[in-house]
Amino acid sequence: MTTNTSEPSPDKEKGGIKQWIALFSIIFATFLEMLDHSVINVAIPKMTSLLNSTIDDMEWVVTGYTLATAVVIPLGGFLADRFGYKKILMLSVSAFIMTSAMCGMAWNDTSLIVFRVLQGLGGGIIMPVGMAMLYQIMDRSKVPIAMGIWGISAMAAPSLGPTIGGYVVEHMHWSILFYINIPIGLLSLLIAFFLIKETPKQSHLKFDFPGIILSSIFFCSLLLIIKKGEAEGWTSLYIVTLIWISVSSFMLLLWVETGKKDPVINLRLFKNKDFTVSILISSLVFIAIQGGAYILPIWYQNVGGLTPSQTGVQLMPQAIATALMMPLVGALSNRIGVIPFGVTGLALLTFGTYKLHFITGDISNYELNVYLVIRGLGIGLCMMPIIAAGLNTMSNELMGSASSLSNILRSVSSSFGIALLGTFMSHRTTQYGAAITEQISETSPAFAAFQGHIVHNYMMLGADTAASQGGFLGVLGQTIQKEALVRGFTDTFFLLVILGAICIPLVFLMKNKSSREGGDDIMIH
Repeated sequence: MTTNTSEPSPDKEKGGIKQWIALFSIIFATFLEMLDHSVINVAIPKMTSLLNSTIDDMEWVVTGYTLATAVVIPLGGFLADRFGYKKILMLSVSAFIMTSAMCGMAWNDTSLIVFRVLQGLGGGIIMPVGMAMLYQIMDRSKVPIAMGIWGISAMAAPSLGPTIGGYVVEHMHWSILFYINIPIGLLSLLIAFFLIKETPKQSHLKFDFPGIILSSIFFCSLLLIIKKGEAEGWTSLYIVTLIWISVSSFMLLLWVETGKKDPVINLRLFKNKDFTVSILISSLVFIAIQGGAYILPIWYQNVGGLTPSQTGVQLMPQAIATALMMPLVGALSNRIGVIPFGVTGLALLTFGTYKLHFITGDISNYELNVYLVIRGLGIGLCMMPIIAAGLNTMSNELMGSASSLSNILRSVSSSFGIALLGTFMSHRTTQYGAAITEQISETSPAFAAFQGHIVHNYMMLGADTAASQGGFLGVLGQTIQKEALVRGFTDTFFLLVILGAICIPLVFLMKNKSSREGGDDIMIH
């Protein structure tokens, strides 16, 4: 049914209710796909042991999934435009459900890696198609609050991943991490089947095979460089070869796609200033978000001594703060505009991260959570308005291409950010460890008092002099390493502060109110 959105009517109100119910189909699907990015990371050590594998091999469970999604994300918008958004969403969710079941039944590391690649091929399309589909099933005047509700799943799922993953690996079998996708995915399919009407198909679109091949080569090689550069060595033949492949394929991609009528990656979209600035800001913010999501579990487990599930619980307040803000921001953003929310949110994100720059090893979980909640409020305030401000300037015909392009760039930037922050933190920790060791004077009264205290404690437990001295050296090494790690963390958080500060003035380059109201068709049964 096609409904004009300018005048309220009983039919429109009924269709409006269906819009919001249909929205949950997209929310459930997006939640599953985003959750799988983070929930498996916690389970890798346990899965390595149970499947008699190695950490290097099992890392491909994550890397293979990431590379597969990088291949299909650029295709998401094209396939949805060509064959219909409902059909592509249902096919991708169905593929995700089936491959999740296959992952749960994996009998060794090789089978699990293969199934995870297949899962990524299905799941990678969900995010860009789901985001673009909001604009197909919702009236433009309702898109901001719909984006806010949808954003709960997109932003909260990565934070919930460590909690769910940690609990499952501690109390259940790892396969449950994959089987939980099945009932939620089926619910998403049922809602989509009964409530969402198929969108108009652009049957004139032709497959851009050169663009598909070149974009796949470029994004896969780039992500491999990011993920494997530190381990393999940035000057190794493997990485240098990948850099050459990545640069060459990128140059060819630019040459092939420029001027093409129906490119798989529509570079002409960057002529839209608001869309370009939106992608730039959201990509930098994603680095800060994903960087924090990567760093904080390491802090809690290595400095705080918490288990994976306990770590997940500590990260929950930040996720809740983000989730609470998003619908409120969505409801008000049409009236207030992107600039107030963007600037305020980025300021809170930057301030909360700045406070993390000064934390010490003995900081309480309560104080740490206060700073994380401030970050969460900032993310909830700025993320969806900034993304929506760019997409709102696009017509429905360009929405699929715009959503795919924005998602792949944010995915690559967040992967790059995690790799960069991990390398920087490791480097700074090593430097601090060496510096602290050089500063220790074995003749100082403080060193003698510390040594005497530790040796005394060991001897009280029944150890002899030699064992007590060995125990002291072990404690000294752990103390130095912990202090070096804390300082490495604080330096890394300062990098995230810089990213947030850079984004604030960029917001003023965007139109404060760019959404278009009324006049769009609502694709609901």
